[in-house]
Amino acid sequence: MKREISAQQLGEKVMKELRLLDHVAFVRFASVYRSFQDLSEFTDMIAHLQDQDDASR
Repeated sequence: MKREISAQQLGEKVMKELRLLDHVAFVRFASVYRSFQDLSEFTDMIAHLQDQDDASR
């Protein structure tokens, strides 16, 4: 059994779980983890979450 995972794997796992648990926490984490450079990256992420939320209803 492998005892270590890379920081990238850990970050992706955290983002996956946060997306399911709390969209605000997900966007906050993703903005730092993915190093958003401008407002458009931030708003694109929010729009994508809204589209997914609307599709699941």
